[in-house]
Amino acid sequence: MITFPQPARGVPRPGHMIVCGDDALAERLAAELASVYRERVTLVVPPSRRPGATGGRARAAALLGRIQAAMNRTEDSTGSVATGTARVVEAAVLDETALAEVGVREAAALALVYDDDETNIHAALAARRLNPRLRLVIRLYNRKLGQHLEELLDQAAALAVPGLDPEALDTSTTVLSDADTAAPALAATAVAGTSKVVQADGLLLRAVERTPPGHGRVADPGLCTLAVLSSTTNDPAGAEGSDASGREAPILLPDDDTVAGATGRGMVVLETVTHTASGSAPRRLAGRGLPLGSLFSRRLRWSLAGLVGCVLGVAVATWLTTGDHPLHAAYLTLLDLFAIGDPALDGPTARQVLQLLAGLAGLLLMPVLLAAALEALGTFRTASALRRPPRGLSGHVVLLGLGKVGTRVLARLRELDIPVVCVEEDPEARGIPLARRLRVPTVLGDATQEGVLEAAKIDRAHALLALTSHDTTNLEAALYARSVKPDLRVALRLYDDAFATAVYRTLRTAHPRALTRSRSVSTLAAPAFAGAMMGRQVLGAIPVERRVLLFAALDVAGHPQLAGRTIAESFHPGKWRVLALDTAEPGERLPDLAATPAHHGADRPGGLVWDLHPGYVLRPEDRVVLAATRQGLAELLGRQSQMGANH
Repeated sequence: MITFPQPARGVPRPGHMIVCGDDALAERLAAELASVYRERVTLVVPPSRRPGATGGRARAAALLGRIQAAMNRTEDSTGSVATGTARVVEAAVLDETALAEVGVREAAALALVYDDDETNIHAALAARRLNPRLRLVIRLYNRKLGQHLEELLDQAAALAVPGLDPEALDTSTTVLSDADTAAPALAATAVAGTSKVVQADGLLLRAVERTPPGHGRVADPGLCTLAVLSSTTNDPAGAEGSDASGREAPILLPDDDTVAGATGRGMVVLETVTHTASGSAPRRLAGRGLPLGSLFSRRLRWSLAGLVGCVLGVAVATWLTTGDHPLHAAYLTLLDLFAIGDPALDGPTARQVLQLLAGLAGLLLMPVLLAAALEALGTFRTASALRRPPRGLSGHVVLLGLGKVGTRVLARLRELDIPVVCVEEDPEARGIPLARRLRVPTVLGDATQEGVLEAAKIDRAHALLALTSHDTTNLEAALYARSVKPDLRVALRLYDDAFATAVYRTLRTAHPRALTRSRSVSTLAAPAFAGAMMGRQVLGAIPVERRVLLFAALDVAGHPQLAGRTIAESFHPGKWRVLALDTAEPGERLPDLAATPAHHGADRPGGLVWDLHPGYVLRPEDRVVLAATRQGLAELLGRQSQMGANH
């Protein structure tokens, strides 16, 4: 049962978890912890901007209602609803006093997921002073700053508590970005509609959605089958299955019998595990250079070519008529061209005519050179300006919205060499400098206004990726784009699950042959943040229809479901499956597998092994990478949850 305390105060509860935020991610994360992990959660939100206590309580009540609805929709494998509790507290300023009042000193974990990096940093420093043993999960957009902040806060914890086990610091502070978590899935949805990518130890895990084969046949399982899609995905009037879809939901981590019996249904399989492309950095640097190909216009280039041809013709004619050496004839032509030669008063008629023609070419040369200089100057001055979409562009992705999420998706698409045209209303948006630096064509304007999407060449686009923070804007842009091009691939960023389901069903019914996907950034990111609060590293999350499958790095020690069992015995259908083993020695393991290591290949001390023998017995000192459902990961981390509550 969810309780409603006074807006700014509450009774601290030992071992509980605290979530502080001001947007959808905080709501999703609180619901995830309470419903899936069955934790006691305190959600700290800013007060309503409207004056009066009534407005503040109304806002908090609405927030509480959304969390309650999310909890009621989440059922475990037995069909019983989770029984975690959550309370909402309002705090105008998240300082040491406010953190102490909500019980940071007694809490097991604190998540700071405000949309502002500075607010999260200040609160993290204050929380570390209040509770050096507190597990911190911080939302930061700045990656480099996040790495330094992790080291700083872990060092502060070690200094504040002498003799603290260094291994406890591996999960003491975790910095995550919701944009980084969701960007791979969003980019893959827009490009291919089927491929999802997760990065681990410098490797790319590519999960591919395979369409149903012929009648009575089963799709190729790849390296392993991660999910069986729901049967409704083949029905134009159907909807993507979610956690609330019951039997119509997709089957995550199925066993071999389930896969064999799922004839006529699509599959999500782990298809390839490859090293990250080492050439991505040079491509990014190349994109920042001067666009030499557009230094001169086509008309000017043709003018120069014609002038050069004219001069060559005069030089050849001089050689043939005078009988001079070809080099001397060319020299005389250049002298005549630049008007520095002597007039051929006593020369033959042919020489006089050629001299006049060379002089005429010289007159034509001056305006052409002047035009070239002006065009080059203009190109240099506008090298840092936003490009307009080229006339002949086609087969590109139209990216709507250059906020935090859109910026990360843009970077991912350009790393994959996917042509992109951006549409952004705010000329000061976060992603505008990146678009300018990468020379990505950008249209400034409201996508819902007539002519804006046309300027982005939507009629010749391959896909539309609507990533603004407003559901109605994304929907309106998608509907208009479909009216222009009915077979356009569309991926929308939508928050509300029921609204997304209705949108998906309507668009599929109206355009059954066109790919439609709806994704929620907070839904994709919340499981990763929740897993980090439980003390384990979540490498990434991929959407399976409207459900989420997690990839996590886990130490085998302390998990009886894994320790002492073979790979085959540790597989729990519908909950978790071991995919890889980290062969590095415990002291040489990378603290963050999601980051690209500084060394590759033979220089790497160990690494991930994916082709595991089913009979390999997992040892307590092993670290594994596994795929897990939200409920499965919660079950695996149950013992750690109790340990964190009692430490």
